[in-house]
Amino acid sequence: MTLKYLIQKEFLQIRRNAFLPKLIVMFPIVIMCVMPWVMQMEVKNIVVDVVDIDHTMESQRVVQQIAASNYFIFGGQKATYAEAMKDIEKGRADVILEIRDGQYLIAANAVNGTKGSMGSAYLSQIVSAPVSTFSAASVLTLYNKQQNYKLFMIPALFAIVMMLMTGFLPTLNIVGEKEAGTIEQINVTPVSKWSFILAKLIPYWLIALFVITVCLLLAWLVYGITPTGPVWLIYVLAMLLALFFSSFGLIVSNHSDTMQQAMFVMWFFVVSIMLLSGLFTPTRSMPQWAYLTTYVNPMHYFIEAIRTVFIRGGGLHETAHQVLALAGIGTLMGCWAVQSYKKNS
Repeated sequence: MTLKYLIQKEFLQIRRNAFLPKLIVMFPIVIMCVMPWVMQMEVKNIVVDVVDIDHTMESQRVVQQIAASNYFIFGGQKATYAEAMKDIEKGRADVILEIRDGQYLIAANAVNGTKGSMGSAYLSQIVSAPVSTFSAASVLTLYNKQQNYKLFMIPALFAIVMMLMTGFLPTLNIVGEKEAGTIEQINVTPVSKWSFILAKLIPYWLIALFVITVCLLLAWLVYGITPTGPVWLIYVLAMLLALFFSSFGLIVSNHSDTMQQAMFVMWFFVVSIMLLSGLFTPTRSMPQWAYLTTYVNPMHYFIEAIRTVFIRGGGLHETAHQVLALAGIGTLMGCWAVQSYKKNS
């Protein structure tokens, strides 16, 4: 019964807060309606200057394809390579294509490495198109056949939702009570530390489940994307990740005296966990020493599993490894969190 009233107290505090209810409503909307459009690896609006010395039918075909491409902005034809290079130096162009004696020279501005390398790769596909038509190789796409980057990113964005709802918010809540001095009043009561911890975490777990549901609905309504695997498995994965983040947040709050201190510590670890998880880039592209961190990174297991459920239609059998890893890491962190909380009764 004590736990019940403590949970009611937490919900009353959340409702009376002027900022939290707005955050709970707006956060999933921003994540689902804005992030999938900006968090993508496709590079567009690459300005290309062409230096066509040959003036042949083939060179004109290449120029027309560049002008018609959705990825390029045709910067015009220049008389010499030096003239095109001036556009590069002044930031008016990103790539130069020189056509001379049937040969193609591609020079890219590598100040922006991603734009330069991707632009060169796109341009190489156009230049080599006549050769590729005689190739016997073919590509068969089994999953995400339309190569929709949003389908790849939207499931992973759920991890960011869980990170805020079950990591940052409970942490700042507990540290806020430390600053206000109200936690000392709890510590001298007969309330057990298990009841106190659960009362702090359960409301945010429930809110996170609500937000996950909103995200699933927005993915369906806005993008027409629905999971091909079981929906209940998404909730199981979300709760296992919530166990880790809430436990980790509790550890941070137990060793922090101010909200500013807790925010900096959480931000440092969360950014590291997120960047090393494979959320944005494939983990196999990391150096070997960095890749080893994925074995203890719960967000990595969550992202792999939820993408398997969403895109490949995998079930519990296909994600058993990730589920067990999340359960193990979350349980270990939960035990550490409870042991780190000191209650003077």
